[in-house]
Amino acid sequence: MTTGTIPSDPILSVERLSVDFQIAGEWTPAVKDVSFSVAKGEVVALVGESGSGKSVSSMSVLGLLAPNARRHDSIRFGGTEMLGLGEEALRAIRGRRIAMIFQEPMTALNPVYTIGEQIIEAIQCHEPVPAAEARARTLELLKKVGIPEPERRIHSYPHQLSGGQRQRAMIAMAISGSPEVIIADEPTTALDVTVQAEILELLRRLREDLGSAVVIITHDMGVVADLADRVVVMRQGEVVEEAPVARLFSEPRHEYTRKLLAAVPRQEPGGHAEPDAATTGAGGGATLRVADLEVEYPGRLGRKGFKAVHGVSFTIGKGRVLGLVGESGSGKSTIGRAMVGLVRASAGTIEICGQDVTSLRPKELRGLRRKYSMVFQDPGSSLNPRLSIGDSIAAPMIVNRYADRRAVHERVLNLLDQVELPTSWADRFPHELSGGQRQRVGIARALALDPELLIADEPTSALDVSVQATVLRLFQELQDRLGFSCLFISHDLGVVELLSHDVAVLQHGRLVESGPARDVLRDPRTEYTRRLIAAAPVPDPVEQAERRRLWRETAR
Repeated sequence: MTTGTIPSDPILSVERLSVDFQIAGEWTPAVKDVSFSVAKGEVVALVGESGSGKSVSSMSVLGLLAPNARRHDSIRFGGTEMLGLGEEALRAIRGRRIAMIFQEPMTALNPVYTIGEQIIEAIQCHEPVPAAEARARTLELLKKVGIPEPERRIHSYPHQLSGGQRQRAMIAMAISGSPEVIIADEPTTALDVTVQAEILELLRRLREDLGSAVVIITHDMGVVADLADRVVVMRQGEVVEEAPVARLFSEPRHEYTRKLLAAVPRQEPGGHAEPDAATTGAGGGATLRVADLEVEYPGRLGRKGFKAVHGVSFTIGKGRVLGLVGESGSGKSTIGRAMVGLVRASAGTIEICGQDVTSLRPKELRGLRRKYSMVFQDPGSSLNPRLSIGDSIAAPMIVNRYADRRAVHERVLNLLDQVELPTSWADRFPHELSGGQRQRVGIARALALDPELLIADEPTSALDVSVQATVLRLFQELQDRLGFSCLFISHDLGVVELLSHDVAVLQHGRLVESGPARDVLRDPRTEYTRRLIAAAPVPDPVEQAERRRLWRETAR
């Protein structure tokens, strides 16, 4: 292991930590001899591929591992040894002194309580404050993390929020007790670039104002460059390199670190060829046509409804990828869900492969649904926990009578191999996989029927950079071979520019700019698009410091 500058007086110290899981009667190591520490007011980033042990190491701190886990050696918080600490003593530390921001807010938040009720409960669990004071503090926290209309959203349930808004609610809950240490497991995964910039600025302010230490687990090297003081690189449960952030980016010493940095998608010239009339759909070769689409969510108990999409129109030609970008709540995911019938269009048309799906009856839709599929943003809630991952991938093929059982099984193994998961994992269940591994299962399931149109809602948001690069290459290879079209919804502008032929920009449910990806992302016409681009972090600490300065000026 290559070491960096270790703080002399750390507030949290992990020393020679090893974690094993008992599987089928045998102990399998997940973390091996891991050491790192973080001082008061310092930000340490844990990076590495899915399954490298980042989340297991951090969850060990608060004793949040599954019952079949065992830990040994040492985790010290201040002068307290955390290993072996009783449940009552751990409860006094969890949330109040050490807070955790989880990776998947949809599974971490309770679906039967409003977000306001959950944050109020977190406050009152550690402080005996009146309900009115707890509610006022909750509103202030929701404002601080950038949730729009906090007075209304405090009464919203998790399913009524966008992915980014749910993540912001999780962060508000985590910081409610002004913790000394914040462990953030992919805290900006579901956030658009402008909100991500605001959340990183918030974490930076918490460090400065409260002296909070931050351990951030992320696959986004732009976030690392923006926020971290030191970086710990993990691979297969071990630390392979540790260094100050500037040195790690300028002089990575381990081959694995160099591989991670090389896999980061960057906004660079090149990419796809300029579109022509045939491929954009102007000549009649469109796979998807959306015309004057409106989506309105009905109000509850006689209240006025909320219009999420206002008269949006765009076209995706055969073999084309359209990147749909915008802030959380701009209507991106709503449009994607309307494509597959999960949300009803209140006006306009959605024409897929020449048929308007908004006018078809359910029986008429069944035959058409073989031609399009969707990759969902949150793999934790979109996979059936009672089905093995092999059965989940096979399900659309069995429902649509794709082939006999033997051919379906062979196809499942082939898809697992394509998304770089071991074929022997077909019998595993979703809870046995990391977040990034679950997302790969979702992608494999969506590709099972060789769709003509793929609606991908943040399909790489949970993937580490090297697997992300592999998946993006897979997308491009499948396009070349099968010629499918794709609506690619993402907040990662580097990924959008790498993969998309065209880009459409949404703001508050309205289309504000669209065109070839190179033109929109390199010479934007609107101030809103320019602000989105300025907020995107880049994997270079020096350049990112300058971009942060410019972003602060435009955000004022």
